[in-house]
Amino acid sequence: MRLDPLIRRLRHKAGHLACNNPLYSWSLGGGAAEQIVFTPTDTWPGNVERGKWLCGGAFALDGEQIALHGDCWEPVGIGKAWLAHMHGFSWLRDLRALGGDDARRQARDMIESWTGRYRNWNGFSWAPGLTGRRVANWIALYDFYGASAAPDFQHGLSVSLIRQARHLSRALPGSAEGLEKLYGVRGLAFAGLAFAGRQSWLEQALDLLQQETGKQIKPDGGHISRNPQQLLEALKIFVDIRAALLAAGYSAPEQMTHTIDRMAQALRFFRYADKGMAVFNGAQEGDSDLADMVLTRANARGKVLSELPQSGYHRATLGRSVLMIDAGAPPIWPHDSVAHAAPLAFEFSYGKERIFVSCGTHPLDESWRDSLRATTAHNTLCVDHRNACEIRDTGHFGRRAQKILVERQDARDAVLVEASHDGYVPLNGITHRRRFYLGNHGHDLRGEESLTCTTGLGKPLAVALRFHLHPRVLVSLIQDGQEALIRLPGGAGWRFFHTGGHLALEDSVYCGQGTRPGKTKQLVIYGHMDSDCAQIKWALQREGR
Repeated sequence: MRLDPLIRRLRHKAGHLACNNPLYSWSLGGGAAEQIVFTPTDTWPGNVERGKWLCGGAFALDGEQIALHGDCWEPVGIGKAWLAHMHGFSWLRDLRALGGDDARRQARDMIESWTGRYRNWNGFSWAPGLTGRRVANWIALYDFYGASAAPDFQHGLSVSLIRQARHLSRALPGSAEGLEKLYGVRGLAFAGLAFAGRQSWLEQALDLLQQETGKQIKPDGGHISRNPQQLLEALKIFVDIRAALLAAGYSAPEQMTHTIDRMAQALRFFRYADKGMAVFNGAQEGDSDLADMVLTRANARGKVLSELPQSGYHRATLGRSVLMIDAGAPPIWPHDSVAHAAPLAFEFSYGKERIFVSCGTHPLDESWRDSLRATTAHNTLCVDHRNACEIRDTGHFGRRAQKILVERQDARDAVLVEASHDGYVPLNGITHRRRFYLGNHGHDLRGEESLTCTTGLGKPLAVALRFHLHPRVLVSLIQDGQEALIRLPGGAGWRFFHTGGHLALEDSVYCGQGTRPGKTKQLVIYGHMDSDCAQIKWALQREGR
């Protein structure tokens, strides 16, 4: 067992033991309320329909609903994503979008219900990340639900906020990692601004944010998770803190502004012409309107980058075509828990139509999420039916690609990217090399897959090279199954060629949006590696140009 996870686990257990006793709850303070003197302006949108469902007795998340029955905070049989949504209180925006006295009363009733049940520390609902989300949302949306409330409600709210903020100050940095730590930092910063005489909380939050910038945000602006959606959420947190500081009369640290600029450029890198994001490493296409808002508030501008060198991504744009390649090593522990086992996977789009896509992820269902992390759920090559990186029962990686080499050549009318990874070397000594060529105004995409065994191949191995298609794309095999014809919704046709294996057309799924995987198709080139070297070539070319 690695030492870091063991130490972290012991610290986490020690923290639980320290907090889970009456003395700790007593130390958080009692009945003295403090007046909220400042609230940042919350500009993020809510959803009227979800607000109606809440007033009607149901939570809604990613198109799914669960009914509220009595004490609704810990329903039986729901996952962590649902619980985090409920206890994080971002749904207050939905009630605000609905507006009116009924929505305000619903917000107050649910806050009072929560404070009544969770007055003292709780292992799940008082976790730093979740506490930070809740504190930030209660403060930022106070003008909607709390400013006109009765004094008794305002007193209870203030007492609870102070207790939670005091806990955040003690619990951070603690064992929280990644976005959860950033959520906690934002909550503590908002509390430091909201209450008079609590500037020490703000200073602590800004110090932690500076530390996390160095740990989580790469020099190219990418997030340590390598997940485009987590990058969007991290940028949103930075933008929130900067806006709150400026509204309260503080100047934003120069480092924060530079970090926001870099993150905004990285986020723009991952967006296609349809304004959705690349579906890599646990991301979905996402909410394009929200991404637009975040980028506007970040004041993003400039030319879209062609490479994120520290994050390990390449983007080749030629004509209306965009080729996106995941050419980076998996994130380090503990940030690898949602990363995908697909080094050198790629996606390809033409105009606003996605052609080759990763299968995506599921925002709520852990079984689907685990399945979609596999190498076979991506546009890359799989050897011996094994993942290119080992996904352990803990969700973290064991065996992983350690060395990924990339070379790129850009010309006025063509792009060539050559890359290799050693994810299979510990299993069978095999290195996978890929060559991507994009030319002819983006109408000619070619690939070359090379497998090389440096230890002597012990036995023949099965090889499968997959190309998952977006559900809007139509495909059929032609030329006695030797080629495929691909038709985009707009009518553009593409022809797929290959050498070095047998081409098959099979079922696939796409979970790039929402919670319901859509049926789609995949092209698969099956082959065998019978010697120390093997090669497959393929091409996708536009028809009738």
